Amino acid sequence: MKNIIVVGAGKIGSTIAEMLASTGDYHVTLVDRSAAQLGAAELPETVETLQLDIEAPGTLETALAGKFAVLSAAPFHLTTRIAEAAAGAGVHYLDLTEDVVATRRVRQLAHTASSIPQCGLAPGFISIVAADLASRFDTLESVRMRVGALPQYPSNALNYNLTWSTDGVINEYCEPCEAIVEGELIEVPPLEEREEFSLDGVTYEAFNTSGGLGTLAETLKGKVRTLNYRTIRYPGHAAIMKALLNDLGLRHRRDVLKDIFESALPATLQDVVIVFVTVSGRKNGRLLQETYANKIYAKRVGDKVRSAIQITTASAICAVLDMLADGSLPAKGFIKQEDIALDAFLANRFGRAYAQHEMVSRLAG
Repeated sequence: MKNIIVVGAGKIGSTIAEMLASTGDYHVTLVDRSAAQLGAAELPETVETLQLDIEAPGTLETALAGKFAVLSAAPFHLTTRIAEAAAGAGVHYLDLTEDVVATRRVRQLAHTASSIPQCGLAPGFISIVAADLASRFDTLESVRMRVGALPQYPSNALNYNLTWSTDGVINEYCEPCEAIVEGELIEVPPLEEREEFSLDGVTYEAFNTSGGLGTLAETLKGKVRTLNYRTIRYPGHAAIMKALLNDLGLRHRRDVLKDIFESALPATLQDVVIVFVTVSGRKNGRLLQETYANKIYAKRVGDKVRSAIQITTASAICAVLDMLADGSLPAKGFIKQEDIALDAFLANRFGRAYAQHEMVSRLAG
């Protein structure tokens, strides 16, 4: 049995802890600075809890001594602190962050054990899918990645409900986005380059957000003409967000925007996660296109109903941990999501959360 620490007792962190503990293969300690948050997590008895201020010097390092790995489900601004503690303790490190700067620091720390950032849905699974599709071509033209976690029944002007980290949503709406345009790696502004598309008869919009590409832009630089990542929402969402962030200046007052969101937008378990990746390129001289489309819905996991974003995010990082634990992934160094084989991921007991709902269509063009 491997000893694991999960940092962050929110919706995702508590789901990760419960999933891992339910296997009997991991002894899990869930860490949070808030006793109230730990108490509200509704965990099985096999999960230990530890109230800890990880920002206090030496506290997390002490907790990590002798552990196999630490999984960060904490807000993005704590990523660097947790990664540094893991490096100091010589334990494996996995996280869910979409923050580009934090991931660069994680890479610098990957010396004595494995560092695997961005193990969630996007960044995370989306890069595994994109890399798998891209590997089927002799040369690449475009890789277009679209992901959204949406309410099934939108009922407000934003057409949105809180489904995961409010800090994370705001961060990806505010920070610059990476893209490859005409073969050059550049930064593009968030909330721009809006497009509309339909899937299963429903119209969606998609627009630039930060972090969803993970390290894929670096990996495919010089190999593809066009690479971009956009977040999926219902039509009208981007226009309101641009008004809030730009016209009202709330991009510079993120604490105010967070308070507005959490006061006015209800959370929901009735959500749907959409994964939509299209890759085009040449194979045997022909221009071809392949598309991966997948919808995952909320469902009951054990004795609890879990939202789709909880299921997909927690399952992804648990699957990567499993692959690290069984030797399928290297035990040392920096590991990119696109280094993980899609088939192996989907065959994993946690990765099957995606495979069960898989809908793949391949279109020649």
